[in-house]
Amino acid sequence: MLDETLLDAPDALAGADTRGLLRGAAASGARARTALRHATEAGLTELRPDGRPRTILVAGTGPAVSCVADLLAAFGNGAVPVMLLHPAGSLPDPGALRWTLPGWAGPLDLLLLATPDGHEGGLTALAEQAYRRGCTVVSVSPAPAPLAEATIQARGLAVPLAEAPGEHYEGPDPRDAYERQTPAPPAAPGVLWALLTPLLALADRLGLAAAGPEELAALADRLDRVAERCGPAAATYGNPAKTLAAELSDALPLLWSEGTIATAAARHFATTLTSLVGRPALAALLPEALTTHGALLTGSFAGAEDTDDFFRDRVEEPETMRARIVLLREGPPAAHSAAVAARDLAYGHGTPVSELEPAEGSTPLEATAELLATVDFAAVYLALAGGERR
Repeated sequence: MLDETLLDAPDALAGADTRGLLRGAAASGARARTALRHATEAGLTELRPDGRPRTILVAGTGPAVSCVADLLAAFGNGAVPVMLLHPAGSLPDPGALRWTLPGWAGPLDLLLLATPDGHEGGLTALAEQAYRRGCTVVSVSPAPAPLAEATIQARGLAVPLAEAPGEHYEGPDPRDAYERQTPAPPAAPGVLWALLTPLLALADRLGLAAAGPEELAALADRLDRVAERCGPAAATYGNPAKTLAAELSDALPLLWSEGTIATAAARHFATTLTSLVGRPALAALLPEALTTHGALLTGSFAGAEDTDDFFRDRVEEPETMRARIVLLREGPPAAHSAAVAARDLAYGHGTPVSELEPAEGSTPLEATAELLATVDFAAVYLALAGGERR
């Protein structure tokens, strides 16, 4: 059960946040600016590619990598296929994972490596394999780190990872600093923008997205504005992230999306809820969600038909988890939108609905920033105020 009194107690939230989750979410805009500066200093924004790659291959560690691939595919709008390479290994530890290029990968393809670690032997081996195949390699990882060195040896472009504010340190091994701190979870907010921003700049140079320096600066500004509106100092009644967190208390989130950017945000939200909060969540694209999730609205997760039992022991008999639909859109609904059918289906089964939509007139990058930052803050509030489910 969510402790809603904690949501409007900024000092108590800060005291509960031993892993720096709120700081990571609030600093997303600053981290995006740092990432853009690193990309510029590495020469990425001045690249003059000779055409587009046949395929973009994406590999890396951490929950943010799948969102990076989803968003690159969304902004590319099918002009270039984007394929996420999934690792194999006997353990989930990054050092135990191994990646393999598809058999057809060669000089016409681009390999993007994204990781907040940089010490994964499997990614280093993948960069070497790509070099032997003739693939172009671009990496975003901490520097110095073995992956950055392997990228340079493969005649690729290595962009240093933008550190979170306060994480700057000196030492032979970049991981030494984290041994003196409470470890940040893999799904911690902010990592996504450190990995994604340089690759968006690359997509701009490839003609796949309008993501030049000015557009990325506007993205960072939108992240800052969302941080002001969704931060711990903003009261719940005017705070979209706190409101969403309260609505999802003891609920099974069904994240229904419309549009490729909104779909990437929904998948990211589901991943963050499961890996950071420990809360089950399901994401699906409209209108297919009406079929794939329809049975959840009539089964054991269906909305309650009657009032809550006044005499129920709320300690020994906690409230049953009920489905709640979260509609994510990247803009106003079009004429063919399935949002109306989604609402009708939900209300017909007594299922509550929450809705997320960026401000009117937002560019695709600004819409991306607003949706992702809002759900990141909501996940953080659920993690901090979610009691036994943290």
